[in-house]
Amino acid sequence: MKQAPEFDSFAGSYQADLERALSASGESQDYFARARVTWVTKLLQETEFAPHSVLDYGCGIGGTASLWREIPGVEAVTGVDPSRQSLEVARVRQGRPGVRFLTIEEYEPSASVDLAYCNGVFHHIPLAEQERAAGYVFDSLRPCGVFAFWENNPWNPGARWVMSRCAFDRDAVLLSPPEAANLLRSVGFEIVCTNFLFIFPKWLAFLRFLEPSLSGVPFGAQYLVLGRKPVSAS
Repeated sequence: MKQAPEFDSFAGSYQADLERALSASGESQDYFARARVTWVTKLLQETEFAPHSVLDYGCGIGGTASLWREIPGVEAVTGVDPSRQSLEVARVRQGRPGVRFLTIEEYEPSASVDLAYCNGVFHHIPLAEQERAAGYVFDSLRPCGVFAFWENNPWNPGARWVMSRCAFDRDAVLLSPPEAANLLRSVGFEIVCTNFLFIFPKWLAFLRFLEPSLSGVPFGAQYLVLGRKPVSAS
């Protein structure tokens, strides 16, 4: 992941930087965050998996951690990040009962979390450190726990263009969907599915009803790899 001092420098401007980059889509950061949480929740409901605890890995300033706390049944959310400045912003803006924010070092994986989530995190982690980071998430989950791994789709020109406009994403090295799935497998996850989302910008919103049926086609600006920790894992 980017070193903490690098993201510390973006803590105060993170939301404005991201909103500026996303403006071409016609949608806000909140729209995309809520859509990701809604999509994952729908997939979990289809398998009757109801998480009570969530780990938001690379939570930044905490907006999505707060959204997870709104999901019925979720009682505890832990957001972890290397940037202390970002976590301070998260505590001020998103602090509420059942939500806490810790540094990566402060949080101790204990094989007890039901659901882990990340979005756009691993493209900031050097290749040599990605397996260790994925292992940290694996070790945090209980057996049968689920990891919702979201990344920007390198096969989507729009996603690449938005990232080129974002101050903290310009040096990112994107993972392809197969690379992400292989990374999760390498630390022990079973792959449940790979989905693609965010095909249509706001001016084509009338076509968004098609997106669920197109989620298996690699057109979307982001993709989700859903991994499960095996029941036999300790």
